[in-house]
Amino acid sequence: MREGKPIRVAIIGGGCSSIAAAFELSRPEHKGKYEITIYQVGWRLGGKGASGRGPADRIEEHGFHVWMGMYENAFRLMRECYRELNRDRATCRIADWRDAFFPAPFIGLAQAAAKGRVHNFVSYFPPDEDSLPGDPITVNNNPFSVAAYLVRIASLLRTILLTTVAPSPERPKDHISGGRLSGRSANLDESRERLAERVAGLLKLGLVASTAGIIEALGILEMVFGSPSRSLDNLTLPLLEKIASGARRLLEGVIDDDPQLSLAWQAIDLGIAAMLGMVRFGLLSDPRGFDVINDYDFREWIKLNGASQRSIDSPLVRACYDLVFAYENGDHRRPRHGAGVGLRGSLRLIFSSRGAIFWKMRAGMGDVVFAPFYEVLKRRGVSFQFFHRLERVRLPTRAELAPGERPYIQALEFDIQALNIRNEYQPLVEVDGLPCWPSKPDFSQLVHGARMEREGRDFESYWDRRKVATKTLQVVKDFDFVVLGIGLGAIPNTCRELIQSDRRWRDMVAHIGTVETQAVQIWMRDDMETLGWKNPPVSLSAFVHPFETWADMGHLIDEERWPTKPQALAYFCSPLPQPRKRPDISDAYYPARRRSEVRRNAIHFLNNHVARLWPTASRRKGGFKWEVLVDHRERSPGQKGAAKGDARFDSQYWRANVNPTDRYVLSLPGTQKYRISPLDNTYDNLTIAGDWTASGLDTGCVEAAIISGRLAAHAISSLPALEDIVGYDHP
Repeated sequence: MREGKPIRVAIIGGGCSSIAAAFELSRPEHKGKYEITIYQVGWRLGGKGASGRGPADRIEEHGFHVWMGMYENAFRLMRECYRELNRDRATCRIADWRDAFFPAPFIGLAQAAAKGRVHNFVSYFPPDEDSLPGDPITVNNNPFSVAAYLVRIASLLRTILLTTVAPSPERPKDHISGGRLSGRSANLDESRERLAERVAGLLKLGLVASTAGIIEALGILEMVFGSPSRSLDNLTLPLLEKIASGARRLLEGVIDDDPQLSLAWQAIDLGIAAMLGMVRFGLLSDPRGFDVINDYDFREWIKLNGASQRSIDSPLVRACYDLVFAYENGDHRRPRHGAGVGLRGSLRLIFSSRGAIFWKMRAGMGDVVFAPFYEVLKRRGVSFQFFHRLERVRLPTRAELAPGERPYIQALEFDIQALNIRNEYQPLVEVDGLPCWPSKPDFSQLVHGARMEREGRDFESYWDRRKVATKTLQVVKDFDFVVLGIGLGAIPNTCRELIQSDRRWRDMVAHIGTVETQAVQIWMRDDMETLGWKNPPVSLSAFVHPFETWADMGHLIDEERWPTKPQALAYFCSPLPQPRKRPDISDAYYPARRRSEVRRNAIHFLNNHVARLWPTASRRKGGFKWEVLVDHRERSPGQKGAAKGDARFDSQYWRANVNPTDRYVLSLPGTQKYRISPLDNTYDNLTIAGDWTASGLDTGCVEAAIISGRLAAHAISSLPALEDIVGYDHP
């Protein structure tokens, strides 16, 4: 690198991973060693997490965004960002991370029932203020090991049995120890010999066939898995198999007339299958951990380990697929999700979440995540080049490489979508003192902006290829390192030379699946209780296709500025089924056709299915009460000239996420091995970042992207240390 001068890093893309890499590389500890420029298509940061303020300052998202309590890396950086930003609460209502995020402890699942009915289950996960996401994790309280998960599964199943399935006044007897209840209430220092005797006694006497016996056995397993000794492993598997057979006999006797009890038994069945599989497949001892089972589909794997078909078809499993759009080509008839990824993600969500299982944002993700990061990075001297569309990542030819020289990125070619009138584009707008991203660019800042606005320039559309200039960045002259943080869907269009020359890149784009998604937001003049929803605000999944995931987001209404204030706000999202033929760049009408398809899907869904959530939102003879929708153009309900029927839907917000960079990255079985790590050093000056890389979490979410960005920063600067990247457990 250049002697005595800053190392210039070009970061391509402005999503979570790119922002995390920039945040790490611009830390004051580096003392200005890195000169960072972020190149971004269009006018805003965020990638798949981008949001904007539209009419009535309403929040318009790419989809349904909540954070999970297990997002340790994401919350850690977010908390640092707000601390450094140091906003004044007197002038800005979202000044601290606790102003930006709040616990969302209610989770919903939908279960199909007879005669087209749906049972909506709502569970409460109490917030835990003693431990918050992003707090330090020490060796003594690290929750991410396989053994720790086994202990907590056993404890949870035992609790479900004690409180839901067998809440009788008489506590289950310990048939081996003379009446003392086993598990965590027993002596944790009990000798290995004594534990072995108790396991042998349970097996010999056949006592794992009743609820009380299963409770006793789970208590013993909790102690066995929590012990640092593995000397009882030869007894663990037989005991688990006995527990499984006993529990499934009991499950067969549960009838669907009691859906709550049935769901509890399904949770027990699935938990036992997970424990049994983790022991059978050697996850405790294999250094690959959960990755051992990634060639299996999650449903296939739990079935291999004895889960009943009722449990496999339960909303508990469906939610694992719905929440990560895990349907190949968006086809709901083809659920596919890597077993290791699915198991790791589920266990982290249930057992590693801190503070709350879900956290909602007080405003849009652009407002509470990307605007603060933008402001902090600007203060640190990071440069932002908006309206830069990457067209080509160029490698040197073989003739240009010196003998023994590793390949490297020689040049980056961009189309410039627009030029700024002033030196720098100012992207943020204020909504009552809160910096936010708008849903449209500020054309007044652009050269010939008025004409571009009349022409309908769509700077974020892959199909709008218009440009005003080109730019080529040359290695050494313009950059030293590249962080490629664009979405996987854009790699085939921009990295053709990498794909042609490197089989690993060819395999990656050929095997790692992506899917288009659809999202709908509707604002209503009746509150949720009036609409018939009698439960608290919830995030619900496993509902009816095509919009199986729903969230009550009414808390955002106070953040918006409506002439007639809505009383309810609902977000829906799901995968968007792939057409038979993938569109090419010449199909200019593709985005509009797909958006029209989302509109049809939404209208059909509201007319035919939403009554199962909100009974009074539909007419007696069927069909949605369209007059309940709030139109931002109306000053009063029913004003003259107001739209009627389903035409009122046109005032709402919906989108088809069809741009290559917007496609959601799947974790299909057998494909994790094709992911490339940000730590890969095949190319001398290139690292990659995104939820499509090998991050150790390997699923499409904010946390995987943040981990990847931190790994990319480590690849360049050796910081952060790998042990400081929470939950990174790749071998």
